[in-house]
Formats: sequence, C-alpha cells, structure tokens
Amino acid sequence: MTISTLNSMTSGTASFNLNLTEACEEAYERAGYEMRSGYDLRTARRSLNLLFADWANRGINMWTIEQGTITLQQGLNTYALPNDTVDLLDHVIRTNPNNTSTQADLTITRISVSTYATIPNKLNQARPIQVWVQRLDGQIYPTGFTVASAVGATDTTITLTSTANLASAGFVNLVSNGVTETIYYNDISGNTLGNCFRGQNGTTAASFPVGSVVNVPNLPAITVWPTPDGVQTYQFVYWRMRRTQDASQYGNNVMDVPFRFVPAMVAGLAYYVALKVPDGMNRLPVLKQQYDEFWELAAYEDHEKAALRLVPRQMFIGGGI
Repeated sequence: MTISTLNSMTSGTASFNLNLTEACEEAYERAGYEMRSGYDLRTARRSLNLLFADWANRGINMWTIEQGTITLQQGLNTYALPNDTVDLLDHVIRTNPNNTSTQADLTITRISVSTYATIPNKLNQARPIQVWVQRLDGQIYPTGFTVASAVGATDTTITLTSTANLASAGFVNLVSNGVTETIYYNDISGNTLGNCFRGQNGTTAASFPVGSVVNVPNLPAITVWPTPDGVQTYQFVYWRMRRTQDASQYGNNVMDVPFRFVPAMVAGLAYYVALKVPDGMNRLPVLKQQYDEFWELAAYEDHEKAALRLVPRQMFIGGGI
C-alpha cells in the first residue's frame, strides 16, 4: 500500500490537541460530573495552573528548555534572568561573541551562596569562571520611597527620599508616566544609590522626575565571579527551564503542553477536579492511579536520547609530585 493510498483512507492529519474548554470538559466527565457554569470552567482553569506548577517540581520538562544570552558589562557582576525562569540547566562563558570565526565557549562552574560568600575579593576583575544562581520569585515589592532629585538617563547615582531596608546592593525599578527602568546599584551612601548600572533586565535608561515611584523587583538573577573585566567581550550563554505558560482565560487556545503530555494533563486535571465536585471523592483512588501512570509514561519518554558521557575535570594542570 502506497502512502498516497493510505492517506486517502485516513484523516491525513496529525494535529489533535485539546483547547481549555475541551480539556476541562473531559476532566469533569472523568470525575463523574458535568461542567455547567462559567465558574466550573474558572475553577478548573485554576486547578490546571496549579497542576503546571506541580510539574515544575517533578523534574525537567524538555519542551520548556530555552537558550538565552547575557552580554556582560565591565564592573557588573549581577544580571537579571527572565521572570519565568525555574532554573538554569547549563551555562558557558562565550568570548568574542561577535566574531564568527574565533569565538570560544568556556566552562563556568555553578557555586552555592555559601561558596560565593567565602570569596575574599568579589570585585576582582577578570574572565568569570564561577556563577551563583539566585532562584528568586520575580515579584515586585513597593518601597514607599520616591526619587528625591531628578534623574538623567546617564546618571550613575540616584538619590531617594529614603533607603531604609534596601539591600546593600541590588535591583530597583523607577516608574513614572508609564515608563519603567530596572537599575542595579552597587552601594548605598545615605539616601543615595551609587555605582548604578542603568537599563537592566531589557529596559532602557530614561530620565525620571522628582516623585517617581521606586519599587524593588525580586528578580531571578546570576552573579558571576570574577567580576567581568574590559579585556574582551564576554557573553553568558545559558539553557534554562522556564515555567509552563498559564492556561488561557479563553476556551479556544491550546495549552503550552506537547501532545504526548495531553493524557497526563487531562488525567491530572480530572484528579484535581474530583477533589472539588460532589461525589468526586469516590473516584479519587482510580483517578490518582491513572494520573500517576500517565505522568510516568510521559516523563519517561521526555528525556535526552543522547548517550551519557562523564569526563573528570582536572583542577590543576602541570607541576611536579
């Protein structure tokens, strides 16, 4: 039988997926209930987002791996990561990133906050060889402070009405007339933020009048050591696991989930829904068993297919015995 003959006998498509409404309807039916109201859809959507949050704790979801780059600046050792970053999986330092023939990707070792804290001179400048990953929540917290003196787009010091409870170094957001700029400051003197690096986290350096709002963004970030020097251009290249995108508020959009995880998604949502609906508790054991089974099948398939190669790292080269 030829392929053309086979396609004439079958649908000829391979695009099946479930939008939000269809996934919720299927989950309610498995829980022994019929979805009837807008609230039923809303509470199922909430459960689905909780399910996606749980998946981030169950291991690496291959479809959420993305590559990113950060061009390092001389004298700046801390850089923001995208807010939806769960964790970094791998990273290198790329030298001469704009050169198409001689760039090189060099190892940079991940260290803990305890190890970073023991480094005597954190301001020493050279090519970075270590990185501390700060897995923060990405929330923005109001300070109640405002800008005390007008800020120009090139200013490296910023005076606020107060700096009480601000970290000795970190990020702040300045907000005015719909414009937001993220700034990293290295020190505080009185009410003045010093050694500021402007236009961080994809924002653009701007001017801000007196009275502009000051917020603290609790951004996920990396801190490299040594602090980058100006000898050449360095680029931090990373592969991160991002959050699964939220379930849409509308019923005609599909989920940020590959087709092979759709059975696990629906089974998990049915289990979550059964915790809420009348008489759903009677089906909980079966629904939980199905969810665990479908998740294990999908998670087992969702992994690297390459061979594992372990190479010991030689820490010290040369020298006699």
